[in-house]
Amino acid sequence: MTDHIPAHPDASPLGKPVAYAAHYAPELLFPIARQGKRDEIGVAAGPLPFVGEDLWNAYEVSWLGPRGKPAVALAQFRVPADSPNLVESKSFKLYLNAFNQTRLASVDELAATLTRDLSAAAGAPVSVKVEPLSARPQRPMGYPRGVLLDELDIAIDQYSPAPGLLRADASQPEVAETLYSHLLKSNCLVTGQPDWAMVVLRYRGAPIDREGLLRYIVSFRQHNEFHEQCVERIFMDVMRQCQPTSLSVWARYTRRGGLDINPARRTPDLPPPPDFSEIRQ
Repeated sequence: MTDHIPAHPDASPLGKPVAYAAHYAPELLFPIARQGKRDEIGVAAGPLPFVGEDLWNAYEVSWLGPRGKPAVALAQFRVPADSPNLVESKSFKLYLNAFNQTRLASVDELAATLTRDLSAAAGAPVSVKVEPLSARPQRPMGYPRGVLLDELDIAIDQYSPAPGLLRADASQPEVAETLYSHLLKSNCLVTGQPDWAMVVLRYRGAPIDREGLLRYIVSFRQHNEFHEQCVERIFMDVMRQCQPTSLSVWARYTRRGGLDINPARRTPDLPPPPDFSEIRQ
């Protein structure tokens, strides 16, 4: 097992010319400690105020069989939110591509190798599922069962995170509802490249002002942060500003480099989000 020591994002392969490895290279995985960004949003080291996971879907997985014939597959990875590290996405892509000329005895050997290496990088057990295309795997797509905010006719002029836009009317009876938007855009923390996503909030509590929530979602438009960090920031801002009794926040980001990342954070009383792809994925 390769030792992975978390490092600063600037030291990652993001935004730098790199040569693709021709064979298996677990040292390519680049872990980044979660705690630095959590300190920024008031999440101290120790027990987390949420549970959840980062769901990764990989669409460009290939390796060689024992006799040199290529195999192709889809893969899914679930990284627990309480893992000390996230894995930088370009390093993840480079690592997966290093299998392209690697001979493996079976799909099971590939899955076991991925599980071992990714768990070592994340610092916690990572769940791995590999589905060869010969087995005809399906990728369900859908939309949340809730209220789309995007048609609200409002003016917006803030494009950096503004939690002060969030408010809930504590004078009104408690509600349980799901609100969502396709207008979440943030930028990569290192390269500044745009990241696009659908974001969903499910909550129970005083009614959240929908116009304020949409303005808040759009306020991430010029913000530089990784996917996982944006979702945790949204969760914490909504909890502080609106004080719901229950909250789930999840996002489905469009793929880059054959990977999409789908972070989800929630209070323990709510179930995980449904596992379907957003149409842009």
